[in-house]
Amino acid sequence: MKLSDALQIVTRTDPGLLRSHNEDAVFGNGDLGIAILADGMGGYNAGEVASGMATTLLSTHFSQLLSRRFAQPLVAGNPRQVQKILGEQITATNAAIYHSAQSQAQFAGMGTTLVLGWFYDNTLSVAHVGDSRLYRLRGESFEQITHDHSLLQEQLDNGLISPEDARHSVNKNLVTRALGVESAVDPEFNEYDVAVGDLFLLCSDGLNDMLDDAEIASTLQSCASNIHLAADQLVQLANDKGGHDNVSVILIKVLGDFSARGSWWHKLLAWLK
Repeated sequence: MKLSDALQIVTRTDPGLLRSHNEDAVFGNGDLGIAILADGMGGYNAGEVASGMATTLLSTHFSQLLSRRFAQPLVAGNPRQVQKILGEQITATNAAIYHSAQSQAQFAGMGTTLVLGWFYDNTLSVAHVGDSRLYRLRGESFEQITHDHSLLQEQLDNGLISPEDARHSVNKNLVTRALGVESAVDPEFNEYDVAVGDLFLLCSDGLNDMLDDAEIASTLQSCASNIHLAADQLVQLANDKGGHDNVSVILIKVLGDFSARGSWWHKLLAWLK
């Protein structure tokens, strides 16, 4: 099955009710198997610049890379190669944002979170920086599969604060890693098997600050057959709860198997071994 037939991707981004502009940026493309979400930070709309640079630079590179005939055999069954490619492109994107922030006064201090999912060969590779999240709904099981890079998460990990107190913490939005803030960046990488029926959610903190995991899961489960509606509902619920921040979501529903097995390049790899 073609990748674009196996994956349904829906993107939504909304400024919320209190912000005058939207510093989130999203990109999703089923032909490429790529989903990217960035939540910018910085004064004078510079956060909008940082998140826009992140999604534009990364999506442009992957569009160029994955349109080439050699790209699929390059990554098939090769998570180390995938991680190498992701790392190189995130490093380059970080450098571009950092350089803009250093060289143009109006962009000083800008940065952005990043969560990127790359689907290939029934696998999902995830790279993330900051506190934008990726969740997976598999059957009745709903779980966050990224780990926030934030002061609040460090407090939770060290037992300094309870999950209930964390919901109301004033430190909720203090990230410990971001793209473009320093000359070097340390993304976290993970690999996950993908099964038909899985539903993945990438989101900015404008969603999960307004809705708890149970509310998000309930919405996805009730609207799983229509992910356009599910995305709209999540944004609406976040705004109904106050819409304190920009809210962005990307939903990816796995409709079919997209294994490399049987493809021309899988046969080529087998012949070359």
